[in-house]
Parts: sequence; C-alpha cells; structure tokens
Amino acid sequence: MAKGGTTSSDSSTEGSDAAVPPRANALLAGQAEAEAEVLRAWEGGRLSHAWLLTGPRGIGKATLAFRMARFILAGGAVEPAQTAPDPGPSLFGDPPAPPAGPSAPSGGLAMTPEHPVFRRVRAGSHADLRVIERGSSDEKQAQRDLDAGREPRRRDEIVVGDVRDLGAFLSLTPAEGGWRVVVIDAADEMNRNAANAVLKVLEEPPPRSVLVLLAHTPARLPATIPSRCRRLALRPLPPPVMRELLATYRPDLEESARATLIGLAQGSIGRALDLARKGGLDLYGDVMALVAQAPRMDVAKCHALGDRVAKDDAAWHLFRDLVPGWLARLGRVGALGDRPAGGVDEGEHAVMQRLSRAGALDRWVTVWEKTNHLLGRTDAVNLDRKQAALAVLLLIDRAAARS
Repeated sequence: MAKGGTTSSDSSTEGSDAAVPPRANALLAGQAEAEAEVLRAWEGGRLSHAWLLTGPRGIGKATLAFRMARFILAGGAVEPAQTAPDPGPSLFGDPPAPPAGPSAPSGGLAMTPEHPVFRRVRAGSHADLRVIERGSSDEKQAQRDLDAGREPRRRDEIVVGDVRDLGAFLSLTPAEGGWRVVVIDAADEMNRNAANAVLKVLEEPPPRSVLVLLAHTPARLPATIPSRCRRLALRPLPPPVMRELLATYRPDLEESARATLIGLAQGSIGRALDLARKGGLDLYGDVMALVAQAPRMDVAKCHALGDRVAKDDAAWHLFRDLVPGWLARLGRVGALGDRPAGGVDEGEHAVMQRLSRAGALDRWVTVWEKTNHLLGRTDAVNLDRKQAALAVLLLIDRAAARS
C-alpha cells in the first residue's frame, strides 16, 4: 500500500505541485469533447448567452470557463494579436506563468499565454470580464491575510452583495467593442437571494454577453437557472490523463504514489493534487495499515490516529473523505468481485477480498451508511472528532470479526 511517496525524505516538496490557478492555466486535458461543443456553437453563430458547466470538483470546469472567456473576449482569435498593443503587467504584477506540461491541444479554444488577452485575464485586469466567487466576510482581515501571504478565509456561500451589480456590468458597452463575459464559480454556492439576482439577468440577457456558471452539485440550483442555460457536462478524467497530469505537476512522487492518488481522486486532478499537498497519502497509508489488521486493530495506533484527526483540520477532512470512499470500493469488490480501477496495490486488494469474504455485502453497506452518517453528524453538530474516528474504526473491526 503506497504511503508517502516522495522521492526525497524531505517534506518540503509538499507544496511542489505547482497547481496553476484556472485563470492562468493554458492547459485543459481530457475535456476535448466539451471544448469542441463550445467551438461548434461559436463557429455556427449559435453561442448561448449562458452556459452551465457541471461535474465533480477538480476536473477542469473552471479552467474551461476561463478558456471560453479568453476565446470570446478575443473575438475567436487564438493567436497573439499583432495590432493590439500588450498593456504589460497590471499594477500589482502578473501571476507566474503556468509550468510546462502536457501539450495543449492545437486549435480549438486554446490560446498561448503570450496573447495580450490571456495576460490580462490572468492578471484580473480585463475590463470586459467579471468573476464572481465567494467573498470574504471580513474585508479587513482578508487584507491582513493577503499581506501576510495567507489565503483569506471566504464565506460559505455567494451572497447577493457579490452579484448585485451584475446587471449593470453586463448592460455597459464592452470596453473593447466585443463581448462581456461573467464567470460564476460556483453557482451552486449561491444563496437564494444571489440566485434570484442572477436569474433576473438570465431572463433578459443583454446582447453580446455570456455568462459561464460552474456547478459541482447542479441539483442544488433552483430549477429556473439550469433551464435558462446550455448545459455542458464535464466527465472525470480517465486514468491516462490523470497519470500525465500528475507526472507534470508532481514529478517528485513515486509511480506507486501516483497510482494511489489516481484511485483515490476518482478522475479529479484537483483532488489528487490536494491529497498530495495535504498529506493524504500518509494518512491513507496509516488508515489502511490499521484496516489490514482487522478484526484485531492495534488499539494504541487507533487512538494515535484519533488524536491526529482531532487536532489537525486537514487530517480530519481527509479522514472524513477517504474512509467512506474506501468502504464504497470495498462494497464493489464484495458485490462484483472485480478490482477497483487504479489506486489499489496487491496488498490492499488482498485485504479487500479478505474483508468482503468475512462479512456479507449488506453488512459492509451498513458500515458505509453508518460511517457517512457519523462523520457528517460530527461536522454538523461539532461532535468529538477523535471519538467519531474511533467509532468508525470500531465499526470496521467488528464487521470483519463476524464471519
């Protein structure tokens, strides 16, 4: 079972994935079908005024949204403009260019980072682009965090104040005589008032304006919003694409660690990089080492793991996400007898087979249901995290003991 996985014993490589912000990312991998649909609409003169990009987190929705925005703002020109002068870096400087990686597809919506529109979008200085996302609840604290080099804490939702001037922005004549584009990341994070404000714009869209809405969980949106958008469903990335991207962003990882990440991330490169960055491989290895002992888990190590997730927010969130996912894959092994795709080495697969034989499928389904309920309840009402983790491990241990 892969654990850790860097080629160096130094943990300083943790932040070396060089994850590129979507607005600065020239690479879109594994979503050629969705990109081609946008291009066909543009070339056929049928570009919808609103697009809804759906799919799991971390598969490229935001990257595609900014790719669309750049293409539209450039009037469909994807080669560096010869007549429009480059305004150069913004007042605060451009973000760093993305690292070299797998070749971006030629043609399509692709645009070179040297294009002046790309540079302005990357710098957040294009007058005809508006990006709506969760704002900070305390602007002064947010500024202090930025000054200290920390990521500001954001609200849990997009509020009406974040979208109040959206209609006014779109009704203005485009500063560069072309289009105005709005990217909402993510629309399913809007509260009711914010959603109603966006709906008013969708009902009467100004000419030469395009809204690109992202939704990780589109079922959370009011039905009136998707009905006024052209939906573009993005799919999880296939293992070969994940492998290529991980080789680009995390060349320091061993091949076994990348394989584990591919299995855990379920087609989301964003999730894979997040797991690698936050110590997910180590935590997963520790959990699997305990599970391999079932039905006689080491009590002291269980308590040590409980202490770890109780004290570290990142470790708790990883535990909360990883364990139910593993139980779901265990259920698949028990139901179908096949091997989960990616991320499971011979030792771990043998453990899954042994546990699936130790208990009936409905027993493991019950463990999965109780685990999801317990971990969700712990977050909802702020229960003791250590006790929740111990209870989950006990559920697995007991299920393995019943033959």
